[in-house]
Amino acid sequence: MAEIINLRRYRKAKARKTEDTQASVNRTFFGRTKKEKAAQDDATRRLKDLLDGHKIAPQEPPATPGSTPGGSPSNEGPPDDCA
Repeated sequence: MAEIINLRRYRKAKARKTEDTQASVNRTFFGRTKKEKAAQDDATRRLKDLLDGHKIAPQEPPATPGSTPGGSPSNEGPPDDCA
């Protein structure tokens, strides 16, 4: 005679096994300790600070009298022969 199986227990055991498998996969992909995360953040910050320290600041052209802050004179329009 066949063994009687409680389907509710079988479904719960199957779900538990699936969840354990997924948890194992997640641990390998996302599992880092707090110390590892802090070390990575520190290295990223140091690299950013190093690169920011070597940036060359853009130089603005000297202002000429009679010009607007945008660099072009305000009274200049399209040429008369462009019609």
